[in-house]
Amino acid sequence: MSARNWRLAGAVAAAFLLAACANNEAADDDAGRTGNGGAVGTGGSGAGGVVGAGGASGSGGNNETGGAGGSGGRAGASGSGGRMGTGGTTGSGGATAGMGGARATGGGGAAGIGGAGGINKFVGNISTNGAIRTGFVTYWNQFSPENEGKWGSAQPSQGTFNWAALDREYAYTQSNNIIFKEHNFIWGKQQPTWVNDTNAQSAVQTWMNTFCQRYPNTKLIDVVNEPPPHTTPAYINGMGGAGTTGYDWIVNAFKWARAACPNAILILNDFNTIEQSADNTRIISIVNTIKAAGAPIDAVGAQGHGAYTTATATVKGFIDKITQQTGLPVYVTEYDINIADDTQQKNIMQEQFTMFWNDANVHGITLWGYIVGATWETNTGLQQTSGTMRPAMTWLMSFLGR
Repeated sequence: MSARNWRLAGAVAAAFLLAACANNEAADDDAGRTGNGGAVGTGGSGAGGVVGAGGASGSGGNNETGGAGGSGGRAGASGSGGRMGTGGTTGSGGATAGMGGARATGGGGAAGIGGAGGINKFVGNISTNGAIRTGFVTYWNQFSPENEGKWGSAQPSQGTFNWAALDREYAYTQSNNIIFKEHNFIWGKQQPTWVNDTNAQSAVQTWMNTFCQRYPNTKLIDVVNEPPPHTTPAYINGMGGAGTTGYDWIVNAFKWARAACPNAILILNDFNTIEQSADNTRIISIVNTIKAAGAPIDAVGAQGHGAYTTATATVKGFIDKITQQTGLPVYVTEYDINIADDTQQKNIMQEQFTMFWNDANVHGITLWGYIVGATWETNTGLQQTSGTMRPAMTWLMSFLGR
């Protein structure tokens, strides 16, 4: 994928700081990915209302609205007409979640299949021009900051943090029972220029600790984004370098993230891992290497920007291979469909999202933007600023019962 400049509008009070960092973004998380094969054609519908394996409800955990598990932390069984919508997280210390709630009405509905770490399977999205749009909660029950959570945006100079946008976003998620995911702690791009091998360990640990203290209910974290050979931070030697594993700095990053955010699901996030065989094999090797070295990794993040160009059966095969060979669930972290034709985009959404939703190895899906004209890739928008939905969005909301 060629370099692109992200278009950030001045939507927040600290927008000038965000823009200064975001405009340096060569390819917003996904540098170098390429497609694999032709676009998939029309495919299966969501009809049939498949449900995932559901746990019994905890004390008080009857999921009437896709609701939270009780104090025991297990996911509730789906309530009558319950949606997989907001309220789909489980109680403190929850075990693997069960159903997220079936749709209230007939065909196309699916119940949420269990998630990791006490979180029901979710469908989320990201900020729009540096902020959460009014009405976000109508459509999504998980949130990731597109640029605001990247270290270069949050701490552009040593000792100075820029929390304005993140504070507003985090507050919105907590008020609306939306799962908050941090994107990201360590990446080879959009990093503070003042971090070097001399101060890296102290700087990274301070960054992680400060973030987690400020946003203690962060549920998921992309700890390392796009590991080598895709991107490499300039300061890895200050984090332990390659060391004996080849990835000691990644092992340490996960250990420090666990110490800072002990209750969050820690993710290694990368692109092409569910589209191309070589990258699929590589991520499995990295994950197993750092696991063996003691990295407390909980899941693998698959960006999935190129999945729409890949046969759905191939994408599913790569997802399942990751789980089978690492023992970890997969989160589809940055899914989009860069197609201008409404019908073709809808057909691919219907086929691939249905697969994601029904694959028990996928524990959550985050779409990478939804407002037409304000997404990273040109034709990935799903809804006009007026509120009019493209057919892919109409289908998705019907499938989810929203």
